[in-house]
Amino acid sequence: MANFWKLVQNENMKIYRRMRTWVMLGIVVLIPIVVTVAFLLLSDSKDANNWEMMQLETTILFSLITIFTVVVAADSVAGEFSTGTIKLLLIRPWSRSSILLSKFIALVLFSVLLSVVCFVLTWGVNTLVFGFSSDTSGLIPANSPLAGQSPWTYMGLDYLYEWIELIVIVAFAFMLSSAFRSSGLAIGLSIFLLFAGSMITGLLSVTNKPWVKYVLFSNLDLTAYLNGGNPVPNFKTTVGFSLSVLAVYFIVFNIVSWTIFRRRDVAA
Repeated sequence: MANFWKLVQNENMKIYRRMRTWVMLGIVVLIPIVVTVAFLLLSDSKDANNWEMMQLETTILFSLITIFTVVVAADSVAGEFSTGTIKLLLIRPWSRSSILLSKFIALVLFSVLLSVVCFVLTWGVNTLVFGFSSDTSGLIPANSPLAGQSPWTYMGLDYLYEWIELIVIVAFAFMLSSAFRSSGLAIGLSIFLLFAGSMITGLLSVTNKPWVKYVLFSNLDLTAYLNGGNPVPNFKTTVGFSLSVLAVYFIVFNIVSWTIFRRRDVAA
């Protein structure tokens, strides 16, 4: 087990020794500050709520954090093959399964770090500027199942649902990186999945076919449940149902990654 965590540490070193990682982290740090300052300068209303601003900035940042993690995931396997460094890993006394698992764990830890930084900064900056408020009228919709609950509960679930969506998309990028050895393809298709998912869901829902609710796109937007809505138009689904569907896709993506990586020929 100790040797395995050394492998995870090695993958973390690969991530954090790159300048792009610190640029990504810098962007996550700067955006809450920039958005809050821009609001103060451009908005006529100075009576903003710290939770509402936090939610706005979180929505922006999680799209970027997902893209950043996808970029790292796409390069995690494909980059090793393109540079030939995969051979240096395979000649060491680690199984291919251990190598792949260490890479994915490093990606999860990277996404958690960015998410924690996002939470601390969006809450800290806006609480410092606008003060702490217990008013949730502008944060939690009246028809939300969390109406009347603490803003901490709402934002905690919001972060959890955003992070689950991130992990599923990263697993998709990781699979493409393992299967095609192309970081560009993995990044492109994963970003398409992130931004075009809601549009595709809307188009599919027009067909009114029962299989639509099992499509990956239709279940990614878990935050819709927090606002009293449903991510799958025309169908009544629950959080448990969507989580189950996403879990199946997550498992399938990782099985494909594992199967292809274990059988991949790395000969020159």
